[in-house]
Order: sequence, then structure tokens, then C-alpha cells
Amino acid sequence: MATFLLGINHNTASVDVREKVAFAPEKMHDALQQACADVGLDELVIVSTCNRTELYCEPGEGKASSESSEVVRQHVQSWLEKYHQLQPENLRDCVYIYKDNDAVRHAMKVASGLDSMVLGETQILGQLKSAYDVAREAGTLGSNLNRLFEGTFAVAKQVRTDTAIGENPISVASASVTLAQHIFSDLSQVNALMIGAGRTIELVVQHLRQAGVNNIAVANRTLVRALELKEKYGVTEVLFSDIPEQLEKSDIVVSSTASQLPILGKGAVERALKARKHKPIFMVDLAVPRDIEPEVAELDDIYLYTVDDLSQVIDDNMKNRQDAARDAEKIIDRGVENYEEKQKTLGIVSTLRNFRQKAEQIRDTEFEKAVKSLEKGEAPEKVLANLARLLTNKLIHAPSVQMKKASVDGRSELIQLAEELFELEASNEEVNEFDPEDEKNSKG
Repeated sequence: MATFLLGINHNTASVDVREKVAFAPEKMHDALQQACADVGLDELVIVSTCNRTELYCEPGEGKASSESSEVVRQHVQSWLEKYHQLQPENLRDCVYIYKDNDAVRHAMKVASGLDSMVLGETQILGQLKSAYDVAREAGTLGSNLNRLFEGTFAVAKQVRTDTAIGENPISVASASVTLAQHIFSDLSQVNALMIGAGRTIELVVQHLRQAGVNNIAVANRTLVRALELKEKYGVTEVLFSDIPEQLEKSDIVVSSTASQLPILGKGAVERALKARKHKPIFMVDLAVPRDIEPEVAELDDIYLYTVDDLSQVIDDNMKNRQDAARDAEKIIDRGVENYEEKQKTLGIVSTLRNFRQKAEQIRDTEFEKAVKSLEKGEAPEKVLANLARLLTNKLIHAPSVQMKKASVDGRSELIQLAEELFELEASNEEVNEFDPEDEKNSKG
């Protein structure tokens, strides 16, 4: 059984479903090992982002290898449901399955940004590399998935180098700022609060600075990362405990953390609005699971957007990438073909190794016989002639027997293959039969 993947993404599931199957980073290591043990997988990589959760699986030689691909797929989905304490109906019609080359193609499209909500976004490649590294650390990355991901990264790099897919950066971060520009006429006059200090928030800060926002506060559980952003972008660092105070003076709030529970509730936002005398707040929740309770959207003077709400803004900004995406598809097609060719060559490696080992075993056995004959004083010419004859007979014996059997059975294609394999010229002339006496002597 070959590689397959099971996943959901922003095209198949809404944010409320995606957040239910998201994996907490600090639990990923254990989740990988648990899934391999429970399902019987030899290899596993889990990609979990705000827009997708995908399990790249390799049954390999494990207990799952004796089962059909559909049964293994059911086991993987059941494990996913059990791990996240979901009912089967929660994922019904949301899950997609890819196998073999289709799985390879999908991985390459994901890494190249062709399967993202924002066409051509670059963040996903780093997220795939991170998932790859975590699986390696957890001991669930083997040779098969290693080849898949290494090939995927190479294709993604070529796509970035040879196409314009990454030009005019578009992401949920830039889309958030674009939406803010539609709401505020002058961004230089607003105060912004960032909750979290990861890569997504850093991108938002970059875009806000470029758009002219001067006052940006970054709230994080620890100040280390916030201080890094302060040094790079001149933001104000605050702790999570300072969020209520900051919320009262913030016109823009963008949140993106790995928290499994909401950080901002309806009550906290209501109190902030009252202190602001109901001056509106523009909020963007980029986290999955969500950082801001959905009920916050019910409040007057609150404009709350999730990653799903950004779709239209993103669509308006990505049209110029369509041509580049078509060029990228061609590169991916070649990448899949190259991967398939390499996989096919792997299938012959063990056969070639066994063939060589068998030939070397025959060689060593006959060589030892020849040495003993020389030690007994036999003439070197006679020993060498006998060595050559025995080596020839033993090396051609098995192929000769199989070709004769193929001829009797009418398997002409095998005869033609042998002619090609041994570079023989086909001839209608009568050939000498294999000499049974030579075979008898070869065994002596």
C-alpha cells in the first residue's frame, strides 16, 4: 500500500469545523506517535494550520499494510474523530482523500501556495517544513514521506523562482489591512492592538506599518517575542493581562494565537465599548480555534471578521496571479512525473541487489574451488577453463530454464524481454540445446 493523505481545508469545511480538528503545537509530538501506534502506520506527518488539517500516511510494512486502503482510511478518520472527541457526522462531507501520485500532486500544490485561500501565499511552505521537522523529531518520518516532502519542497522552490506567483504579496495579513483601509479613511490616526506575536501577527504589523499605522501594541503571554517585534517595528509590548486596558483605546484588533480557548469574550468587549463611548472597533480573528468568541459579532459598533470572511477581499487581490498559477501547474506536473520515475526505480533496487548478491555468491564459491584445485597441483590452464565453464553454466542456468518454460507456455513476450535484457539478436537459426551434461558438471 502506498502513501495517502486524509484532510480537510477551507474549501471543504467552515472555520467552526476546522478549529475542532486543529492540533495544538505542544501536543503534536504525542499525537503523531499515538496515531502511528493506534492505526498501525509506519510513517505519518500532520499538517495543521488555520486553513487545513492534513494527515500524510504511509502504512508501509506495519499492521495496516495487510488491510485495504479503504479500511486504513476508515481507521485514520476514526482515530482523528476519537482524538478530537468528534462524532462521525462532524466530518461528514468535509474529508478528502488522495492516494499515490494524487497525494504527491496535492502536497506540491499546497507547498506552492496553489491550494491556499490566498493564491500563492508563502507562509504555508514554512508550515509544511515545520510539520516535516516535528514528524522527524517524533520518529514518524521515514524514507517514503521523506522523499515526498523533499521533492515537494524542491518543486515549491522552483515555482517561487520561475513564476510570478509570489509577487505582490497577498495573505490573510495583507487582506486584513486592506479591509481596515476600507473602514478607516486615515490609518495614521488609529490605534492597533495585536494579540499574539507569531509570524502571522508579524506580517500584519508589517502591512499596518506600510499602511501608515503609527501606534501598534502587541500583547503576548510572554514579552520575549513581543520585544523582538518592538526592536524590528517599534511596537509597544504588553502582556495578556494588559489587554482590557489596551482594548479600550484600540480601533483595530487583530488576534492570532495558538490558544485552544477564546481570549476575548463578549463581556470584555462590551466593557471596552462602554469605556470608548461606543466608538467602533474593527476586529479580525485569524486564529483557529478562534481567539474571539463568535457572539462578539452581535455587539453594535463591532466589526468582527474571521479568516473565512476575508475570502472576498482576497479574491479581489489575487486575479493577477492566475497566469502564474497556470505556469506553476506545469512545473508541478513535471515534479509529479519526476517523483513517479524515482519511485519506479526504487522498485528495482532490491531486485538488482539480490541479483548481484546471487552472482557474487556463485563467483565466490567457484573461486574457492579453483583455489583448492590449484593447491592440489592441477594445471592452471585446466583450472581456469573449468572455472570459466562452471561460472557460465551457473549464471545462465536459471534464465535458460525459465526461457524454455516460457517457450513451452507460449509466453513469447518473456522471450522478447530476455532478448532485450541480455542484448541478444533474435535469430531463426537453430540454436544448441542447453547441455544437461554441463548442468551436471556445474553442480559438481
